[in-house]
Amino acid sequence: MISVILQIATRYIVPLQLLLSVFLLLRGHNQPGGGFIGGLTAAGAFALYVVACDIRTARQKLGINPQILAAFGLLIALISAFLPLLFDKPLLTGMWDGSLPLQWLGLGDLKLGTPLLFDVGVYLVVIGITLQIVFTLAEED
Repeated sequence: MISVILQIATRYIVPLQLLLSVFLLLRGHNQPGGGFIGGLTAAGAFALYVVACDIRTARQKLGINPQILAAFGLLIALISAFLPLLFDKPLLTGMWDGSLPLQWLGLGDLKLGTPLLFDVGVYLVVIGITLQIVFTLAEED
């Protein structure tokens, strides 16, 4: 049964939830958070679309196949892991290239580098895998 109230509430909740997921992703460097919890939060937003509307609407709002999203995230994480080898450093060595002052967002100085790139990869992998599971289960009905 489709609820009109839930559909209308979803229009307002999902953008806020996606914004929160990006905040959690970026906050994970210096404080609790990171790619995993941010990815679960973002996947939860699209799972809400499945519950409020239907699977077709959720897939349309995502705009990309979850398997492709997970593969792209894995590629990003692997690049961040192997990039230090090009500079004669050990695997998964953190390499930074500056920072962004984001104190006004509550993020402190966001350090740009391979750890952030790795977190973005984890973020995308978690979204892709979680949504593939949710979409598969929703299509079984």
